[in-house]
Amino acid sequence: MVDLNQYRALTFDCYGTLIDWENGILGVLKPLLLAHNVNLDENQILALFAEFEAEMEKGEYIKYREVLKRVVQKFGERFDFEPTADELKSLAESIQHWLPFSDTVEALKTLKQNFKLVIISNVDDDLFAFSAKYLEVEFDQIITAEQARSYKPSLNNFRLALEKINLPLEQILHVAASLYHDIVTAKSLGLSTVWVNRRADQKGLLTTVSAVSQPDLEVPDLKTLTALSSLKQY
Repeated sequence: MVDLNQYRALTFDCYGTLIDWENGILGVLKPLLLAHNVNLDENQILALFAEFEAEMEKGEYIKYREVLKRVVQKFGERFDFEPTADELKSLAESIQHWLPFSDTVEALKTLKQNFKLVIISNVDDDLFAFSAKYLEVEFDQIITAEQARSYKPSLNNFRLALEKINLPLEQILHVAASLYHDIVTAKSLGLSTVWVNRRADQKGLLTTVSAVSQPDLEVPDLKTLTALSSLKQY
């Protein structure tokens, strides 16, 4: 059990942890693929998204809008169709409409009373600005891939965040839904971690590349983490 008394800052991944990116992704890719006579189930779509996204985020940095454009292009290459210009932009353009999980906003507002809140997200600054409006709290720091010019699981993103937070490692708790993007790297730097396993009752971790790591705490949602935070003593 993680003792929340020792932490002053909570760092959060955004998409998949705070924002429901699986429904956002499926809302674009499912009809796009059907329009090109490609009939995949949701799990297949998400697994391919994870594969293509990870491939596009390796190597020289490109903005996340371009990552998502290339992901759509990869679907076309894999299934032998040519996406239109609008289809290539559709994933990135849809982010402005992706909504938080039902427990996110209330949890953030509650946690904000006791902790500094920080975002560490694989996204562009302008794209996160769309999501920030839905999250309804003011974050103490926002670190994006655009600022770091790299993508998690790179150490660089976390090191930039730690520099900006300027607190001892033992006072920072990282909260994320992806073992691959977040938990493995955060643990390697000595951070305590909470795995928000929102797919605990489903098969697989389909929207990210698989990885193995042992978080300090596993919770099924942010509501559970918030309940634990209410035990924090002063």
